[in-house]
This record gives sequence, structure tokens and C-alpha cells, in this order.
Amino acid sequence: MSALKILVIPGSLRSGSLNAKLAAALAQELAQAGVDVSRISLADFPLPIYDGDLQARSGVPQHAVNLKRMIGSHHGVLIVTPEYNSSVPALVKNTIDWVSRVQDPHEARGDVFRNRTFALAGASQSRLGAARALGALRLILTSCHANVIASQLTLAFADQAYDDMDRLKNQGDIDAMREMVRQLIDISQRMM
Repeated sequence: MSALKILVIPGSLRSGSLNAKLAAALAQELAQAGVDVSRISLADFPLPIYDGDLQARSGVPQHAVNLKRMIGSHHGVLIVTPEYNSSVPALVKNTIDWVSRVQDPHEARGDVFRNRTFALAGASQSRLGAARALGALRLILTSCHANVIASQLTLAFADQAYDDMDRLKNQGDIDAMREMVRQLIDISQRMM
């Protein structure tokens, strides 16, 4: 059996992002569990705002095709998103909108979502820890027929959650992270 491959996607491009920091901690936890981890930046896949007329005129942008193929080369995907105005940031939603439009000749539209496991995490300086964004993201992904695991990580007061080595310092947060990682690994392996 091939090694389990998980793709980690931070949903923030901001310098010093609490969510990028959480994505790095999660990638490290996955690697320690023996997973082949890839962590990307959506800055490497710039996309225009989704527009059906643009798609009709020019087709799906190559960056969306490349990202869809990258997702497709992994058994599981972990999206780490910030929360903007109680919901998913435009960057994350727009990325999903474009990727959902990519259809290779040998597959049904949306297969990239159906055939792998997704996990969700989010960090926020608030006491809710991006929980509202994760709820909205879960709805978006399940409408794309994604298999989203039940366990998720909501990192509250994230500006105070790390030690000076950028490791989570609260045992409750560490336990929640490990539970989500374990569930992502277990379900991804079953779907291989």
C-alpha cells in the first residue's frame, strides 16, 4: 500500500497569519504520525473572482486545474481557515468555486471532492475560534459531495495559543488537534 498523502491548505495569505501557524503545527503533527504531508500556499494558485461569463469565455484558469490535480494526488485534505465577518473568507470560497468547475475527461465533475477525506480547522483571536467559518465551510464542502470528518479544530484566543517555538501550549488544544489528525488519518486510509 502506498503512503498516506495529506494536503494542508492554509486559507490565509496574511504575513504572520494565525491560521498559517496552525497549518504548520498540524502539518508537523501529521508528519510525526508518519503521513506524507504537503503544505501549500494559495498565493501560488492566484485566481480571479469566480464569474460564469469569464469561464464561458476563457475556460477554467490553469491555476484552478493545477490545484485540483494537486488535491487529487492526495488521499486527504486539511483546510485551515480564518473567519471573516462570521464566515469563510473570500479566498477560500473562491478557490473552492473554481476547483469545483474543473472536470478532467475521464471523471465526473466534482470527483476531486467525493474521492478523498476533508478535515477543517480554524484559528481566531475570539473565544469561538473560527467555529462559524468552519460551519459555513462544512456546508460548502458537503454541497460539493465532500466527505468531511466530524472532528474539527477551533483554536480560540489563537494569538495566545502558541509557545515561543510556535507549538500549541494548551493541553486541550493539543488533544483536539491529535483527535482530528487521528480521525483524518483513519478515514483517509479507509478510503485509499
